[in-house]
Amino acid sequence: MIEQQPPEPSREELKEKAEKVFQEGRDIRTRVHDLTLQALAGRRFDPENIREVVRTVGEGIVSGTRRSGDDARWAVSEALAGLDQALMRSVEAGRLALGELLAEGRRLSERELHVAFDGLRRLEEDFLATVEQAAEAASEGARPELQEALAQARRHGTETGREIARLMTELGQRVSKATLHAAFTGVETAVEVGARFAQMAGGILSGLADSLQERRSEAKQ
Repeated sequence: MIEQQPPEPSREELKEKAEKVFQEGRDIRTRVHDLTLQALAGRRFDPENIREVVRTVGEGIVSGTRRSGDDARWAVSEALAGLDQALMRSVEAGRLALGELLAEGRRLSERELHVAFDGLRRLEEDFLATVEQAAEAASEGARPELQEALAQARRHGTETGREIARLMTELGQRVSKATLHAAFTGVETAVEVGARFAQMAGGILSGLADSLQERRSEAKQ
């Protein structure tokens, strides 16, 4: 008998979970990371779904911000770090999926590669834009903490941005100019390669999420 997977949380449910994590104020970074990663792993791997998860968790963090001063700055910083680290896992999954496509010997054209990683390379920008929007929507008491966290992220970079840079460097080393301009192989189209990439990256991300959950469970025992 096939085990039925529980339905993925709706946007409102995900937002409420993020708000609750922030309000409870314990293990914020880890819990935001795990919540975000599980939400990302349960959806189709594409830029729009990734942005939606980041946006929703960010809104939950803002809704949960009731404190001020040093305590709020620490809590916001921890929450955004957890969100950033989960997003970095998505880029890691995308990098591994691209590596698998190349390992299969596919002669990927420039258009195919564009389909595969154009969304990934904008994720840090999307992440920072989400934080900026959250800061604008936050109450006066919470806004300074979010603005400071945003300034820190822009000043020092993010885990997501570093993983994107790694992805670009690796592709630059592995993909020759001739490969970039090669014709499609067989009857594959860019759309089909994009679907294959999404499937592979989503599977990798789900595996990462499951493995992390198992390690967390074992650590508690």
